[in-house]
Amino acid sequence: MNTQVLVRAHVNKQFKRGSEVIHVLSKLDLEIAKGEFVALMGPSGSGKSTLLNLVGGLDRATDGWIEVGGVRLNEMSDRQLAAWRARHVGLVFQFYNLLPVLTAERNVELPLLLTHLSKSERRRHVETALKVVGLSHRSRHYPRQLSGGEQQRTGIARAIVTDPTLLLCDEPTGDLDRKSGDEILGLLQALNREQGKTILMVTHDPHASARANRVLYLDKGQLTNEPVK
Repeated sequence: MNTQVLVRAHVNKQFKRGSEVIHVLSKLDLEIAKGEFVALMGPSGSGKSTLLNLVGGLDRATDGWIEVGGVRLNEMSDRQLAAWRARHVGLVFQFYNLLPVLTAERNVELPLLLTHLSKSERRRHVETALKVVGLSHRSRHYPRQLSGGEQQRTGIARAIVTDPTLLLCDEPTGDLDRKSGDEILGLLQALNREQGKTILMVTHDPHASARANRVLYLDKGQLTNEPVK
């Protein structure tokens, strides 16, 4: 059976600090199959979040190319890239990034405000996303009224409410205790197995990476299948 590759990349990424040029990613090659759950590990500062941002169209490579679903991100204008990202990428952050003045359901609705959906259609999408993460009963609570695990579930609901092509998670359990973290990892696994979501997750925790189908390690600008020593 042929495996459909969703993400392909061949990139270099460097930053300038004064007169110094810092090479973060160097001729890095990446392929992720549709429906895969990939964990990305590596030392602090190795470029894990940088790579995640490049795949999600949040940043641009210094040179090279990134292709998601047959679309070359490097060939898009900033405006085209923003529209593509709103439709195809769901983002889950370590510190949730919820707006404290909005209820859970309103936080989840935010990505839909960039679409042409009607108010009633947005409501149905929000209800579905909250049901998937098991938070229907907390929909009208504010972030301060939710536990850390519930806030992260809200963040995941917000990430999946547009039914994105790709789910990108940056240390999604990094601010949670083990029990809450396990619940979030179980939810991500369910999204992958039951809904076929393609997931790329940055983590430093081997306990978290063990939930993925495949683990990649980033070191000195290159990807490897072996842990960094």
